[in-house]
Amino acid sequence: MKPPPRRARAPRRRADSSPHPQWDLRLYVAGQTARSAMALQNLKRICETHLQGEYRIEVIDVLKNPQLAQGDQILALPTLVRKLPQPMKKIIGDLSHEERVLIGLDLREARSRG
Repeated sequence: MKPPPRRARAPRRRADSSPHPQWDLRLYVAGQTARSAMALQNLKRICETHLQGEYRIEVIDVLKNPQLAQGDQILALPTLVRKLPQPMKKIIGDLSHEERVLIGLDLREARSRG
């Protein structure tokens, strides 16, 4: 006699992401500085406004995990790295200029200057 088939459990959802995010973002910071906190706050606001929960943010403190910064070739902090969708993109700074962040993430096209 065959055992009954196993039921697949639904994946747990985190409050800040969907089970399979379309946007995978890493924010590299150096400790708990005001600039790091501002970058994270700005990133969360932009994501909630423009990505409506289809994202995952991973904050990486390079003081605790310097090898991760080396792998993504981080030269300045804070730096946002868009892992998905590909191609990978990087944005340096506290992300306070929303228009530049949206263009950098390919959420908005750059306006041509004429």
